[in-house]
Parts: sequence; C-alpha cells; structure tokens
Amino acid sequence: MSAKKGTQKSARNAAASRKKSGRFTAEERAAMRERAQELKAEARMDKDRAEGERAVLAKIAEMSEPDRAMAKRLHDIITANAPVLSPKTGYGIPAYAREGKVVCSIQGAYKFNMRYAALGFSDAANLDDGVIWPTAFALKELILPPRRKLPRW
Repeated sequence: MSAKKGTQKSARNAAASRKKSGRFTAEERAAMRERAQELKAEARMDKDRAEGERAVLAKIAEMSEPDRAMAKRLHDIITANAPVLSPKTGYGIPAYAREGKVVCSIQGAYKFNMRYAALGFSDAANLDDGVIWPTAFALKELILPPRRKLPRW
C-alpha cells in the first residue's frame, strides 16, 4: 500500500515541478491554444478558400505597424504570384499552404516579442539549393521597386 502512495506522490510532484518550471511562456501557450482552434476549423478552411483568406486578413489586421503594412504587401505578392497556395492560419500566424501543408508564413514581430517580423518557409516549400539555404528572412521594412511595365514583344 505504501508503494502506491509513493507513486501517487511522485506523479503529483512531477506535475507540480512542471508548473513551477514554466516551460512555456504565455505567448507560447496562447499560440498553442490558437493552433487547437485552427485544427478544428482547418477542415472548413481547406474546403473554403474564402474562409482561409478571411482568417489570414483578420490576423494581418491584428498586427501593429509596420508589420501590418509588410504583411498586407506580402499577402498581395503571394496571392498574385502563387495562386495555387491557399491562405490559412497556423499557430495564429498568416500562412499559405499547398495540398494542406504550410509552405510559407508571415510572423509579425509582436507575436513572440521579436525585434523584427519574419517571412519563413517550411520544408514543403522545396527550396533545396546546394547544401545550405535560408528558411526564414528577417523583415524590418519591405522596400520593393515600383512595378514596371514589361515591353511588348
């Protein structure tokens, strides 16, 4: 009988030590909660591109400046140049997926109290080129040259 009580105490002590250790920050826990909600809605979003687009635009609208302006511009660039990608959210971050797998995402600096926003790519993006390549880019501002008209050939 004492062995059983010892086991119960160990389980309680382990749970208490996990709580005390603070393994996840409040931002990380919030991101995990958002992800759980997203998983529930993911089936709907995969079937309805417009729903995913609304979710992404809502997340972009929550961003503070200058992240919001950069994210809007990146959203426009991605949707115009890669129509095969479906907008969706992942861990509360605007993302774009192909066949249900996230290919790239836009993380605002506010999300995890970073100094900069980031444009990241997953392994599903197939960016393999050589033995080393970047998977994320830090963004402090997005400066693009003005659009030029291409000559008619």
